Amino acid sequence: MIYKTLGKTGLKVSIIGFGASPLGAEFGQIVPEEGERAVEYAIDHGINYFDVSPYYGRTLAEKRLGEFLKGKRDKIILATKVGRYGISLPGGFDFSAQRVIKSVEESLQRLKTDYIDVFQIHDIEFGKRKQIIEETLPVMFKLKRQGKVRFVGITGYPLSPLKEIVETQEIDTVLSYCRYNLLDTTMDDILIPAVKKKSVGLINASPLHMRALTEKGAPDWHPAPKKVLQGVKKAAQFCREKGINISDLALQFAFSHKYVAVTLVGMSKVRHVKANLNNVGVKPDPDLLKKVREIIKPVANIYWEEGLPENYDPGATEKRT
Repeated sequence: MIYKTLGKTGLKVSIIGFGASPLGAEFGQIVPEEGERAVEYAIDHGINYFDVSPYYGRTLAEKRLGEFLKGKRDKIILATKVGRYGISLPGGFDFSAQRVIKSVEESLQRLKTDYIDVFQIHDIEFGKRKQIIEETLPVMFKLKRQGKVRFVGITGYPLSPLKEIVETQEIDTVLSYCRYNLLDTTMDDILIPAVKKKSVGLINASPLHMRALTEKGAPDWHPAPKKVLQGVKKAAQFCREKGINISDLALQFAFSHKYVAVTLVGMSKVRHVKANLNNVGVKPDPDLLKKVREIIKPVANIYWEEGLPENYDPGATEKRT
């Protein structure tokens, strides 16, 4: 396993992180025993960063992960989130100080631990910037001083609000999803300079662009414009003809990022863990990568509107519905 330092936290994290959302049946039912075996296999093979949220499976992922980590808590770095509890506004989100305090206690109970290593605001684009900065973050910093959480971070899709908070607040980590992969590398231009300047730990999620970069292709609910999903199908077909799974190339590409400390990949089965581990430390074939990126180029770096309008990235397209 390859380990990196997560910014100024000093935490040594595996470059591949265990995304625990599938444990909450977010993408279909799973066999809990197989999920537990996947967690054990991951830990035994060097994966030490586990990311979850109350939102995943509407608390089910946290409950299952807490059970699966019995006797193993000291071997891993545990990250969870606060603020998102449902699918849509207004009921699915609550960034109030009162809810943060309640949420951390609930997560600690479900995860069967007395501290969270990395405590993150879940999808800040669904909150008003003023509340996030003046209410949500201050109470999270208070929890940090109390020792209930070790580090405070933010997560989200639009890069503009992430960048602003990195530049103006003393956070420890930032998680960006779907903004650094074969389809979209805009994270490098917008977020990386700010993150490097403040030594904030960087976490990259959705290296498969929410399953678009897979043999099966994007799910029906994928928000990207149709032309993007059609373009990636051509790239997947090209890889297939070369005897390569586009998911492997996508993971190799993401894992090779110089500044990202950990890339999160959703897993719920041992075979998932094995397949993902096979790409750690493997450099993507340069000729294949060049050709695939040429195929994708006409639809590359197209991102959609997400969250409240005040948090949209400039140039974002409407979500596909």
